[in-house]
Amino acid sequence: MPTVYSKKFPDGKFYQRIDDGPWVVQETVPLFGPNFPEGEPVYDPENPSGTPDQLKRMKRVALAKHLRFKFGLTQEEFAERYHIPIGTLRDWEQHRSEPDAAAKAYLKAINGDPGAVAKALEKSSRTAAE
Repeated sequence: MPTVYSKKFPDGKFYQRIDDGPWVVQETVPLFGPNFPEGEPVYDPENPSGTPDQLKRMKRVALAKHLRFKFGLTQEEFAERYHIPIGTLRDWEQHRSEPDAAAKAYLKAINGDPGAVAKALEKSSRTAAE
């Protein structure tokens, strides 16, 4: 079955092509409609909404885990880059313990400017080693 592509070009006209064929001007404006012609469904089985009780039981993602995912780092990479013991990081992420006030402030600093924090730590590590 061929794939049909429709596109509005900068000249304001709609063009169409089939598979890898040439773009051809469409005489009529294509009908672009909603995914649900009868209206949005009341219940989406692929994305059910939670009841208030279910939402209360859900755990929030730990800040350290959120930051690690945001930066695309493994636990080992994040722990090494920001000089956090790997066991401590795992405990925070698995909600076995909570970061204290200083650690929370540190995580907020990492979130604010991760490059500057990593650079400062790298510089202080080199100075200490010399």
